Amino acid sequence: MKALVYTGTEHLEFRDEPKPEAAHGESLVKIISAGICGSDMHAWHGHDARRVPPMILGHELAGVVETGPLQSQRVAINPMVTCMSCDDCRAGNPNLCQQRDLLGLLRAGGYAEYAVAPDRNLIPIPDTLSFEHAALMEPLAVSLHAVRLVERVLTRPISEANVAILGGGAIGLLAALVLHQKGVRELHIAETSTTRLELLRSMNFANCYDPRSSSPGEGRMHVVFDAVGSGITRQTASQLVRQGGVISHIGLQDNEPGLDVRRITLQEITVLGNYTYNDQDCTAALDLLDRQALGDYPWLECRPLSVGPQSFRDIDQGIAPPKIILLP
Repeated sequence: MKALVYTGTEHLEFRDEPKPEAAHGESLVKIISAGICGSDMHAWHGHDARRVPPMILGHELAGVVETGPLQSQRVAINPMVTCMSCDDCRAGNPNLCQQRDLLGLLRAGGYAEYAVAPDRNLIPIPDTLSFEHAALMEPLAVSLHAVRLVERVLTRPISEANVAILGGGAIGLLAALVLHQKGVRELHIAETSTTRLELLRSMNFANCYDPRSSSPGEGRMHVVFDAVGSGITRQTASQLVRQGGVISHIGLQDNEPGLDVRRITLQEITVLGNYTYNDQDCTAALDLLDRQALGDYPWLECRPLSVGPQSFRDIDQGIAPPKIILLP
């Protein structure tokens, strides 16, 4: 089969690889669409020791089951593989499982014509939902999970909140679209890529700005979502959030200092870590996508898997849209 293989720092090869074989309890899936995630970029930059080359990355996946209980069915793949028996898994929090794994992390992912996934990780999708949009289930589930955790601790309805999102990539944009649907009264998106900023502004649903030259105002935001996760964005989040507000930390770009811990303490600011999703988030994401509740997708671009290496370079150079879907 053809596959896009991560072979070293900032290097991918489109080449022939052995077709995988499904073990007991697993299904073989013909991959139709596979999204590029920020964590895949992190690996490509050589910043993720867990992803060891040579490796097939990719975990935002949809396709058709070739062998397994759901044979011939159209599915989205929940890429998180957990033990299903620990206290966290049994409590409905598999994202906290200490044995968690992910397709494209320690096991082969879906930048290929075929991938193997546990039977229980396959979610049938309706015929009304395209494969390209079904591949958005995973990043949308991340955003929904982050919004849900914020709503759990926020002292007012989120529709009444001033919200800033740092980062206009897929996770930040999808979180913004979810918040817009919820009627958030004041919504800001910070983005430094000129390409993405122009596209976000053309969607005309939020105040989109370059944080290097402007700001929605320090100490005004009830909620700040950091969808980048760098030292500078943590510093910015600490400045933007108001007293008693919430910082939702989603991104994993680096581990540099940046949070103003003194201000967080004195102003009783809540800081939430957000990691992936649970089954409820995945189901809710597919429902939103199937109902087209988040509008059109001018921010999504589909490309052949064979141009994957150039797509990674385009994202790195800031000249790509918020989401690229690769099509094996």
